[in-house]
Amino acid sequence: MNRSFTLPRRRFLQSAAFLAAAVTTPPLQARPRLEGFKPGQMKLGCVCWNFRGIMNGPPWNETIDLIGNMGFDGIELIAARPNDFETYWKKDSVLTGLKKQLDKYKLTVSQFALFQTAVEDLSNLDSSKRNRSLDCFEEGCKIAQKLGAPIINIVAPWARDLTGPSDYLPRYFAQLQGAPEKKFHLNIAEGFNYEKVWSTFVRTMKDACERASHYGLNFSLENHTHTLVHDSTAFLKLFGEVNNPILGMNMDIGWIQLQREYPPYAIHKVKDHLFNLHIRDIDGPGLVFVGIGDGVMDLQAVVDALKTVGYTGYLSFEQDGVPDMIQCMKNAKVLLEKMIGS
Repeated sequence: MNRSFTLPRRRFLQSAAFLAAAVTTPPLQARPRLEGFKPGQMKLGCVCWNFRGIMNGPPWNETIDLIGNMGFDGIELIAARPNDFETYWKKDSVLTGLKKQLDKYKLTVSQFALFQTAVEDLSNLDSSKRNRSLDCFEEGCKIAQKLGAPIINIVAPWARDLTGPSDYLPRYFAQLQGAPEKKFHLNIAEGFNYEKVWSTFVRTMKDACERASHYGLNFSLENHTHTLVHDSTAFLKLFGEVNNPILGMNMDIGWIQLQREYPPYAIHKVKDHLFNLHIRDIDGPGLVFVGIGDGVMDLQAVVDALKTVGYTGYLSFEQDGVPDMIQCMKNAKVLLEKMIGS
């Protein structure tokens, strides 16, 4: 039996308006809008916390001088604690001084980062705690906008139901002594529900994208061990559910290889969703981040993969403690400049 279906006038008009908006609204860019870049061009940057530990916090003036004098194009600045905003980042005199100092060296803030301690409850099932971290994330967006950074960045959070012997859970990834009596162990809270944590995290990332978009920013999420986005596959799963082009991956190739994922392969997987790259090196067993160029990281293969996928953006050096950080960064800069130019 044939049945005719007539759409009510109001619903018809609403549907027509929706379709018209879908046709006329330009799509959001999948990659950040970076000034001064040619397509496929890569520039070198350095994170400020190489020279001053993250939790030591501001001021960052001395590290800006160090990075600027070495001739880098970009720098990443960071807020580690919620109270850093009131005591440092929200002061007009601080931002004015920082921008003047950055201009002196022609340094661009490639992205403004928020450390886990500033936004640790983005994966919390308690909505009040989660919203406080979202508000802190938005404060970071405001600072990023004022500094002219195109990207706001965080390391992906881990489920709050997981705890271990390290306050920063990603740093606990090996049990080197005490076996067989002592085992590698994480505590998983009773009643842990991964599906609920993940779905809540997805909704929170959608909210974070909306807040970043309000300030004209892209949002990069970084992979670390035990977090909800520990590798490229996890990021692609998240992106498929968030479905917002302003969300991209800040790939840390050291942490990727620590997860036993080959960084050039991960670059090919993420491709257009790759917004920023952190350069590290790693030892043969894959447990220690050694000086850049001193380990087994195939940096030339990383650069070649970036060229193949047409990556445009910064390669930022992030280095764990070495005896001479300044010389390490100078050597790394020369090494990567040769590889990019080859």
